[in-house]
Amino acid sequence: MSTPSEEPEPRDPGGVPPSGNERPTPGQRFPGQQPDQPFPGQQPPGGAGRFAFELPADRPRNFGEVLPRGGFSGLFDVTGLPTELKVSYWIWVIRGLLGLLGGVIGLFGVLVLFAIIPGVAMLVFLLVLVALAVAAAEIVLALKLKEGKEWARLALTIVTGVSLLLAIVSSSFPAGQDGNWLGFLVSLVATVLMWVPNSLSWFAAARGRP
Repeated sequence: MSTPSEEPEPRDPGGVPPSGNERPTPGQRFPGQQPDQPFPGQQPPGGAGRFAFELPADRPRNFGEVLPRGGFSGLFDVTGLPTELKVSYWIWVIRGLLGLLGGVIGLFGVLVLFAIIPGVAMLVFLLVLVALAVAAAEIVLALKLKEGKEWARLALTIVTGVSLLLAIVSSSFPAGQDGNWLGFLVSLVATVLMWVPNSLSWFAAARGRP
């Protein structure tokens, strides 16, 4: 039979950390531990410290947010952009403009092809329409990129993948456009410039800016 003096004293919440398999009691912390810091040997909640891909938080919620702010009037204004993003921006804009021009010329070529090989002409016509849509999207996304929208950077990265697909598909046909491979390489350079450290820092500074 133990005397009152022999009963164990209550654990001090600010005492030493638990050891072994002993589980900490709610609210218990060891000296110097922050409120949200786990005990030694415990995994942080939610898998913290592991890389997890997340969609950009600034993604558009309606079609109006996709359109460039102020329209296309600021197409040639690159004030405030770091050098890497300036080069990337101009690559996307020039590539988009050339893509629109090439698509219009391609439509006339398809009309001639319809009179010679109708089956092939239909497929080439669809490819030209996709190329026109991609070219227009590049210009719009480049303008949103200049506004610091991370979703536009992600979309342009996807456009590079689409360019690769177009280059592979079109090169498998006699009437294919060999220039698609050059276009893919150019867009690849523009994509890399969007993800270099200096560009990442600029996007981080622009995050949350109206």
